[in-house]
Amino acid sequence: MNPIEIGNELTAVTMGIDRFERRRPKTAGLLDGEGLVPIFIGDDLVSARDYANWDAINADLDKLDAVVATLPDGPRAVFLRGMMKSLRVAVRLFAGASPSFEEKVRDLVGAPVGPVDPAVIDDIRDRLDQLLARQGVVRGSLGARIHAWEESRFLEDDKLEAVFEELMREAKTRTDAQIFDTGDFSMVLNPVRDVPFTARCGFVKRAMDLNVDIRFTRAALKHLVCHEVYPGHSTQLLYTRAEVEAGRTEADALLCTANAITGCVQEGIGDQGVHLIDWVEDSDDEIHMELRRLRSAAQTSAAWRLMVDGLPAEKVADDLRATAFGQEAWIQGRLRMAAHPFRGPFIASYWAGNESVRRVRERVTRKLRPRFVAYLFGQAHSPESLEMFPPVH
Repeated sequence: MNPIEIGNELTAVTMGIDRFERRRPKTAGLLDGEGLVPIFIGDDLVSARDYANWDAINADLDKLDAVVATLPDGPRAVFLRGMMKSLRVAVRLFAGASPSFEEKVRDLVGAPVGPVDPAVIDDIRDRLDQLLARQGVVRGSLGARIHAWEESRFLEDDKLEAVFEELMREAKTRTDAQIFDTGDFSMVLNPVRDVPFTARCGFVKRAMDLNVDIRFTRAALKHLVCHEVYPGHSTQLLYTRAEVEAGRTEADALLCTANAITGCVQEGIGDQGVHLIDWVEDSDDEIHMELRRLRSAAQTSAAWRLMVDGLPAEKVADDLRATAFGQEAWIQGRLRMAAHPFRGPFIASYWAGNESVRRVRERVTRKLRPRFVAYLFGQAHSPESLEMFPPVH
């Protein structure tokens, strides 16, 4: 197969797995209607393979594995090898096997196994201590100071939509100029309750779901606009579609939202979104970004302690309260996600993806930025293949 054929085959097989799993009774399936690929906008470009059983799926995966094994070393081969391993774990899980949480984190998600190094968490806490002190927030423990800072900046419920719309306008302007012209695409705000997530990209309905059981500062809402819409998930979907249509990249770039090894980079783009459009305005943004990193690291460690170390859920919740200083709705949502047999390991994708995209972004020169944007947004990647930028030609 040539590169285009490999991309088409991988996409057809992956979407075939998605459709087969979605057709199964809810009592048998693990995805609760979300699918292996929650958002796919390439149905008119690549047709999903029609499968009747797992044996047919595994036979096609065997054929793809044999092709991928012959590819020369480089970012593309690294990504494809990782993606094949990821799909194998997903298929085993859907078919009734019970891979360990460690295997799912390592091979399905493509993230490092284990909790985040406590020294890294301590460094983030020290940075938060310094940033709060610069704002004059110096009384009490770090947790008390963070709570006081957030409380003084929380948006009232009746202000959320207006601030959301203001942030959307600016984020779109910056994204259109620096990343990709998103045309007439936009989203409305859709408040929701009793959900395990903080926000979600409703690309098809053009609505950003926001968990209003949680309160938000302007900086937090800005981050979510950048994560879910501009230049995050929605922009990545639009970008990959344009690149595939133009023949500049392989069809598997359309799998950017897959619950597979591509998820780390997808979440990394979202979490680095404010940086990617150069929109750090003030010390509130700096504090929120460090606070988000702290909570991302803490939730990764919490999931590991719950699912591997076997700590009671309430003990893990107490650790999150003491380490990440999160709101109760956020803490309970993290525990619900961590315990899910399929989505649970993807908690690790936020920390792993953010750190991977950050490391590459920070070393990109102004001259290399156009190549970096095309590499990051226009191709399918695992963290390992992303960090091979710039590729050697």
